[in-house]
Amino acid sequence: MSEAIVRKQRPKFLALHEIRLPLPGFVSILHRVSGAGLFLMLPFLLFLFDRSLGSPESFETYKSVVANPLAKLLLLGLLWAYLHHFCAGIRFLLLDLHKGTDLKSARNSSRIVLVVSIALTIIIGVKLW
Repeated sequence: MSEAIVRKQRPKFLALHEIRLPLPGFVSILHRVSGAGLFLMLPFLLFLFDRSLGSPESFETYKSVVANPLAKLLLLGLLWAYLHHFCAGIRFLLLDLHKGTDLKSARNSSRIVLVVSIALTIIIGVKLW
């Protein structure tokens, strides 16, 4: 009888463009990506920090690097990564405490994380530049 049951063929290749993640899954992936991005960009941030505190000449180097529009865009991306990682981290801490684990509140909290991190990035980014 078990042989008579038709087995569903499993895909040989994972079609990433066909996968539809729910919003909490999307926030979870962005949390990991933002953490990895922050870690990988740490040498650049430490370089900027060193240049900003060393001497008046090194501060001029810092100002010239930060004045570059590409560096400003990179720093704005790092600002979003930090804020998203922070907000999503708070969300995951609350989930670990079993707060907001039902479907509706999980979707709402993930929506809140996205909105708050983008809004804070815009507000702080406008004030910085």
